[in-house]
Amino acid sequence: MEIKNSRRDFLEKSIFGGTLALSGLPGLVLGKGPNKFPEKIGNQSTGKIKPDKILRSFPENMVWGYFGADVPPKLTVKEGEIVEIHSISTSGVSREDPESFFRENNLPLDDHAKELIDIIHNVPPEPSGIRGHMLTGPVFIEGAMPGDSIEIRIHDVRLRSDFGVNHVRPGSRDDVPLEITNQESFVYKYNKKRTSAELLPGVEIPLKPFMGVMALSPPSETGRVSSIPPDFFGGNLDLKHLVKGTSLTLPVSVEGGLFTTGDAHGAQGNGEVSGTAIETSMILVAEFIIHKKTIQLPVAETPDHFIVFGLNPDLDEAMKQALRQSVVFIHEKLGFTYEEAMSISSTAVDFEITQVVDRTEGVHGMIPKSIFTNHKFDYWYSS
Repeated sequence: MEIKNSRRDFLEKSIFGGTLALSGLPGLVLGKGPNKFPEKIGNQSTGKIKPDKILRSFPENMVWGYFGADVPPKLTVKEGEIVEIHSISTSGVSREDPESFFRENNLPLDDHAKELIDIIHNVPPEPSGIRGHMLTGPVFIEGAMPGDSIEIRIHDVRLRSDFGVNHVRPGSRDDVPLEITNQESFVYKYNKKRTSAELLPGVEIPLKPFMGVMALSPPSETGRVSSIPPDFFGGNLDLKHLVKGTSLTLPVSVEGGLFTTGDAHGAQGNGEVSGTAIETSMILVAEFIIHKKTIQLPVAETPDHFIVFGLNPDLDEAMKQALRQSVVFIHEKLGFTYEEAMSISSTAVDFEITQVVDRTEGVHGMIPKSIFTNHKFDYWYSS
């Protein structure tokens, strides 16, 4: 997919231009904001958080396949408010006869199914032909301005359905093995506690739900862009570590940020090699924290790690970018020389392939907090 100059220039500046302004993320090290909801981290909630506002996945709140500064916000929130956002996965469901999916897979036509069918019938595709995910949003965050960054604190992710779908397609990419000759869709059904998904008897995948897409708007001059390739404003990052109790910080390009989410995954391996994970419907419970500092690329944090990203259509270049992000982060945030930071990156940082299927490929670096024994890292979430 062709990337417009404004997006490419922004991304190249983050790769090659001076420092990365990572010092603009006080929340990543200093723990800005109170720990409102101490909970145990894990797949199951110890108790539901009462949201301040809810954005439901009704057709009028959905966007099919794109981000853009011209997309009207569906909800306005204040910094620190807890927001519950409902997502729907239409993966595997026919546009012409959506009811057939449920009949053929012996799934009930329950409220979730009826909501999904309503969305398919009533959410139009982007008129110019841009295609991508079924998304919920955007959300306007009061006080966020271009040049700021927004930290999305993930208080919870809850499964809404009892199944998810994964697809296998021969020849969909050059790296798909030649042995894959049949196109198949696999419906994974969840156990009663929604802790695992069964493909076949004796094959159970642990459920570790997360949102594959979390994005702010691209700059207004960019126009509308597909939700498929991730970019500096986030989007289809497909980072499996962004589970409950973690955070993602993204740069703000337009007033209010305009946060959009979707592409919920019940489970995914690093790489997402078939092109899909366990595609499912979920509820994201999030809080938005504004940092009046500039960053150029996403940064994530878990209780145990800082996570930096490399994004590029070329996987080798994505790896180079992730390595540079790691070195600069360790230098800027923790006070080590560049050479010391490179040594730490080589001996302690795990670089993982995020995904190789989204046109722009991803590598992320897992920087462990535990190795920095002279530093104390406050964090908004505690077990």
